[in-house]
Amino acid sequence: MTAEMVAPAWMHEQITAAEYESWSEEQCAGIEIVDGMVVVSPSASKRHNRLARILANALDAAAGPAWNADTDFDVRLQDVPLTNRRPDVVVYQADTIDITPTRPEHVLLVAEVVSPGSETTDRIVKVDQYAKAGIGFYWRIEQAATGVPLVYTYVLDPATKTYRDGDVFTGVLKVVAPFPVEIDLGQV
Repeated sequence: MTAEMVAPAWMHEQITAAEYESWSEEQCAGIEIVDGMVVVSPSASKRHNRLARILANALDAAAGPAWNADTDFDVRLQDVPLTNRRPDVVVYQADTIDITPTRPEHVLLVAEVVSPGSETTDRIVKVDQYAKAGIGFYWRIEQAATGVPLVYTYVLDPATKTYRDGDVFTGVLKVVAPFPVEIDLGQV
């Protein structure tokens, strides 16, 4: 069995931003581009999607009119080589809603819900990429065996372009930065 039988040719070649922008929404769904290469993600579980939706809804309500919180769209971290990430939750400037691609300078916070198979990427790789891109806050949500999620928060040190550890929350998320919010993630 050849690689072409398993995946189309475009998944084995580095692509440019212009090529990616010519693709349909269907082609872009469920993938990320890292250093110009397509990375396919398996479909998320219902629990994963629910956590992301609860978090996005609460952040959207807390953010006020200047910020929006949404799920399932690309954040363009760099053009060459092309790197698009699709965080589970993105808090971005409301006045950039019609600007595509969304750039790091439009984004205040990204959150990733860790799923089986994404542990290393969400705990190590994305943390580094989001920090180097200058995104101010990163939250990582771990789906604990108890059913009560753990939320790890990180704050960017702009001088070093690295995140420093913030607080860790279990069940109820109570934070002040980037804006005051209390979210009961309880038994999801």
